[in-house]
Amino acid sequence: MHPTLPRLEPSDFPALVRGALDTLQVNLGYLCNQQCLHCHVAAGPHRTEVMTRETIDQVIGFLDASAVSTLDLTGGAPEMNPHFKDLVRAARERGIRVIDRCNLTVLLLPGYEALAGFLAALSVEITASLPCYLEDNVDAQRGNGVHASSIEALRRLNALGYGIPGSGRVLNLVYNPLGPTLPPAQAPLEAAYKDELAARYGIVFNQLFALANMPIQRFGSTLISKGSFDGYLELLRSAHRPENIEGVMCRSLVSVDWQGYVYDCDFNQMLGLGLGSLGGVSSPVHLSQLIGLDLEGAPIAVRNHCYGCTAGQGSSCGGSLAASGERAGEGSTTGAFATASVGA
Repeated sequence: MHPTLPRLEPSDFPALVRGALDTLQVNLGYLCNQQCLHCHVAAGPHRTEVMTRETIDQVIGFLDASAVSTLDLTGGAPEMNPHFKDLVRAARERGIRVIDRCNLTVLLLPGYEALAGFLAALSVEITASLPCYLEDNVDAQRGNGVHASSIEALRRLNALGYGIPGSGRVLNLVYNPLGPTLPPAQAPLEAAYKDELAARYGIVFNQLFALANMPIQRFGSTLISKGSFDGYLELLRSAHRPENIEGVMCRSLVSVDWQGYVYDCDFNQMLGLGLGSLGGVSSPVHLSQLIGLDLEGAPIAVRNHCYGCTAGQGSSCGGSLAASGERAGEGSTTGAFATASVGA
């Protein structure tokens, strides 16, 4: 069951159609060692939904049959899937770029001590969530002690060459606002992160991705409980920038859930919104049904949460869609981390 939050449909969001498919984003399960307030998956340590070996093999089969160049692994904590390493190896053997969306603290868990070395040996890109460089803000959003553990994990990754120029081991960080606000402009925020993390902890990284929080699952439920769900949706809608539509991730990506069913994006997956169209095949659509099919030009399922990807500087799995600078409706970098008490 995918819980549906109120007022996500009908939508006045502009119609979207697919471009060429180049990224397969796979959710390996909702099991996670953390339980973050901003999580649009509602992942946590008690979730039991984990992708099976059979479905992993179907993912590998799709990689063999398609022109996909990037495998983007997410969760939960994708590394907690028992078949994570097998899938990574299979993709890298095929010359496919692999992105691991890592919460950092999983690298310190008992039994996972060799994981960072495994990722480094296969030159897996790491996109790691670190919603702030300040301890109080990170712990308020992600749990007590998460900031300290994240810093330790980043130091271990740096020691393996991650984030070091010329190493070929890419380490990107992800920022999310603490509450129902738009992220500040990405470029100056990245500069602040690099300065602060280097000065405080000696940590380096490649890029910072500034992402908007989506009014879905745990974050959406928190908005409802605080009476700010409608206000946040209106903020996203009012900050919509039409020029961001061209770069939204759903135009070149397919999202696969832990059972192998496909969606236009990870957010639609969490809402149970199947592919917008697939040549007469009705939803739910399984990954195995996509083999040999051309999705280019097919419509994309949209709802009002899609404004989260086009508001302000824009937001995608690769960060801001804006070329540079501040835009109307964005926050400024100054004061972005002023308080950890700003709730959703």
